[in-house]
Amino acid sequence: MTLEAILAYLHLLAILTMVVFIASEAALCRVEWLNAAVIERLAKVDLVYGIAAIAVLATGVARTWWGVKGTAWYWTNPLLHVKLTLFIIVGVISIFPTLTYFRWRKALRSSGSLPAEAEIRKTRKLVMIQAHLIALIPLAAVFLARGFGARG
Repeated sequence: MTLEAILAYLHLLAILTMVVFIASEAALCRVEWLNAAVIERLAKVDLVYGIAAIAVLATGVARTWWGVKGTAWYWTNPLLHVKLTLFIIVGVISIFPTLTYFRWRKALRSSGSLPAEAEIRKTRKLVMIQAHLIALIPLAAVFLARGFGARG
């Protein structure tokens, strides 16, 4: 039971970290606020966001392996697959902003140039899509935790 509590805590901590840092990206990635310091900060914030996402996945998988309900219960439940699918979609979408931040930082460091407004808006839109999709994952999670979708 102690292991279950620790795994749940670590999973929740990783989720909260991920949410805080995607919210930070959304706040920073704005045309009216973007300057050299913000570009540097966005790259760092996105790195923490990525690490948190990996931690969410790792702790989630750990909960299915070593948690009280076990792998057979989790992996046969379609709601787990809904959660994973949403998570993977968020991860795929996150590739573009990550690469964009690195490109912006490289351009800033080499020539001092800031990105065009259209590129900032496009990147912010993708960050906002991620944030909104992340908000749907707990919906599947609460139903999963209460046994919806379980076979048997």
